[in-house]
Amino acid sequence: MCVDGKILSNVVSSQLAHGEYGGVIPELASRLHQQQIVRVVQKALSEAGMTAEQLDAIGFTRGPGLLGALIVGTCFAKSFALGLGIPLIDVNHMHAHVLANFLSENPPEFPFLCLTVSGGHTQIVRVKNYLEMEIIGQSIDDAAGEAFDKAAKLMGLPYPGGPEIDKLAQSGDPQAFSFPIPQIGTYEFSFSGIKTSLLYMLKKELKNDPEFIQKRKQDIAASYQNCIVHILLQKLQTAAEAYDVKHLAIAGGVSANSELRKRFTELCLAKGWTAHIPSFEYCTDNAAMIAIAAYYKMQAEQYADQKITPFARMK
Repeated sequence: MCVDGKILSNVVSSQLAHGEYGGVIPELASRLHQQQIVRVVQKALSEAGMTAEQLDAIGFTRGPGLLGALIVGTCFAKSFALGLGIPLIDVNHMHAHVLANFLSENPPEFPFLCLTVSGGHTQIVRVKNYLEMEIIGQSIDDAAGEAFDKAAKLMGLPYPGGPEIDKLAQSGDPQAFSFPIPQIGTYEFSFSGIKTSLLYMLKKELKNDPEFIQKRKQDIAASYQNCIVHILLQKLQTAAEAYDVKHLAIAGGVSANSELRKRFTELCLAKGWTAHIPSFEYCTDNAAMIAIAAYYKMQAEQYADQKITPFARMK
């Protein structure tokens, strides 16, 4: 719940059921959304000390994302708004990640660049104002978050894999192993090669020593993470210098990675730029970022109608 740009409640229903499958199962995600959505909304209202009748508008995620889960949320939001007789506001999930930086006490100044890194997307976004954003570079294949999760799966680590890689890397040698740096467009990303490189390395080493992963998991994690963070920040630095911006931000689930946060801060300090990083609770998918994005759209009276439908991919 958001009032005048201030978050009063941020209720997130964790879907731990996916852990045993090693990844998100779309059908299961949809069913869990359906089961939990009423309870989550009721809890959010309660924590905010509000009733449904006090709401001015209903914001919801239109996409991108898993279509089944988006349909559940869209149908609920449309019905909720219609029943209350209040406006409906659709939110772009990736725009919301960027705007999570405005949930802090010292938000970025426009224009700024945001490195948005999640399980499904890796983008460098030029943010002109709350509602106008331009993607200047993105992954041509896999996202960085997906690359972390895939590595964890290859190593036999629990899902979600990103946090597990991060934990192991903190006690590993980031120079122990080398992985390829893709030579592609100036602001584009590619992480399929690094995943394949890790797969072949593990197959080769496991033939010689079946205990290789167990013995070297910290070093593997640290080296793999080091490569991904290097790629992310190298591209961001190139973009920042080309666009001559002084404020830089990161967002998305991977922005919770401790190594990325540390090296992003160090880069900005060395270059005289101002670094902006959302609180951990606003990095992964959450209600607050959708609420703040809806708030800014409400200020501009950008409302949706009841014919609106969700989209799985970026438009």
